[in-house]
Amino acid sequence: MNYLVGAFKPPCNISITFADGRARKKASIKNENGQTTMVPLFQNHENIVGEVSIEPIQGKRVEHNGVKVELLGQIELYFDRGNFYDFTSLVRELDVPGEIHERKTFPFEFSTVEMPYESYNGLNVRLRYILKVTISRNYISNIVEYQDILVQNYTPLPSINNSIKIEVGIEDCLHMEFEYSKSKFHLKDVIVGKIYFLVVRIKIKNMELEIRRRESTGSGSNTYVETETLAKFELMDGAPVRGESIPVRLFLSTYELTPTYRNINNKFSVKYFLNLVLVDEEDRRYFKQQEIIVYRLLEP
Repeated sequence: MNYLVGAFKPPCNISITFADGRARKKASIKNENGQTTMVPLFQNHENIVGEVSIEPIQGKRVEHNGVKVELLGQIELYFDRGNFYDFTSLVRELDVPGEIHERKTFPFEFSTVEMPYESYNGLNVRLRYILKVTISRNYISNIVEYQDILVQNYTPLPSINNSIKIEVGIEDCLHMEFEYSKSKFHLKDVIVGKIYFLVVRIKIKNMELEIRRRESTGSGSNTYVETETLAKFELMDGAPVRGESIPVRLFLSTYELTPTYRNINNKFSVKYFLNLVLVDEEDRRYFKQQEIIVYRLLEP
C-alpha cells in the first residue's frame, strides 16, 4: 500500500517566495479546512515580484511541456456548485519544455497589477487572489501549486459625509428622533449619535442598536441573500420620558467588518445597516433600519 500511495506523489516540491517577503505585511485568512494561515498583503496597482523554485525529489527527474505562473482573481459562489469566475488572469511563462534534474529557480514579475476588488470570504461567496504554478506534463496530470495573497484597498476621507436623521413613530404612541454624526464610517471609526424622545405613550422595556451585514449573491431568481447580526449594543434599559436624550457611542474596531461591496463583477454585494430595536413590556419588537457605508481608511 505504501508503494501505491508513493506512486501518486508529485516528483518535485514547488515553493513560491516574494522578493520583499520579509518586509511585506501579512494578514490571516481561513482556508477551505477552516484553518487560519498568514499570507502576504497587497494593494491595487502594486508590483508582485518573486521566485518559483522547483526541486525534484531525490532520485527523480521532472519531464514537462513547460512551466508557467498565473495571477488569478476569482469569485467563487458556494451555491453554484463551487464554480469559479475569473475576473483577473495574467500569465508568465517560466520554462520551455524539457527536464528538471536538480533545484531550479525562476523569477517572475507582474507589474502594476489591477486588483480593484478587496479579498472577501463570506457566507455564500469568496473573492480571492492566487498565484498558480503549473508544470505541464504529457499523459499524466499536471503538477500544480497555489499561493494565496490578500488584497486590501484603502480610501481617503470622503469629502462629503452627511449626518443622518431618522424619525421613528408608532401611531400616536411614540415619536423619537435618532441622529448619527455621519453616514460613512471607516473600519476603526466610532458611531456617534443621540436619541431624542418627543412622544412616549408606550412602556418601552429596552432598546438596542444592531450592526447587520447583508450579503447578496447571484442575480434575478437565483439571488441569495444572507443577513448576519454582527453586534448588539444596549442603548437603554427601562422606560424613557418625554424630552429625554440618550447618547450613542459605538466603536467599530471591536467587530469583524469589511468594506461595503457594491455589485462586484455583477456577482455579489455586501451592505451594512444600523438597526434600531425597541422592545415594549409586552415583548413586542419595533425596528428601524438605516444603511451606512463602510470603507478602509487610507491612513496618513
